[in-house]
Amino acid sequence: MNKRSISVVVLILLFGTLFGSLLGELLGWVLPDSVVKEFFLKSVEFNLAGLVGSETGVIILDLIMFTIKFGLTFTFNFTSIIGFAAAYYFLRYFR
Repeated sequence: MNKRSISVVVLILLFGTLFGSLLGELLGWVLPDSVVKEFFLKSVEFNLAGLVGSETGVIILDLIMFTIKFGLTFTFNFTSIIGFAAAYYFLRYFR
């Protein structure tokens, strides 16, 4: 039985989600303004704003000589979920 590393599984699922998001952006350019376009491009965004209390979602570490900014944002839409499902199917099919 072929066991996969958890890092390979996470990487493939991440690339599937990224591919789905890219597909959604391409659909945004192609589709005319309509309910279908809104459905495919309506997105939910998760960032660090809730953790630090800032609107931008960026953590700023101000040291006297230099400043470090940390930011992480995840944006999910319907096409990214389709890409995630396709990557999951790919993992299940090619064992």
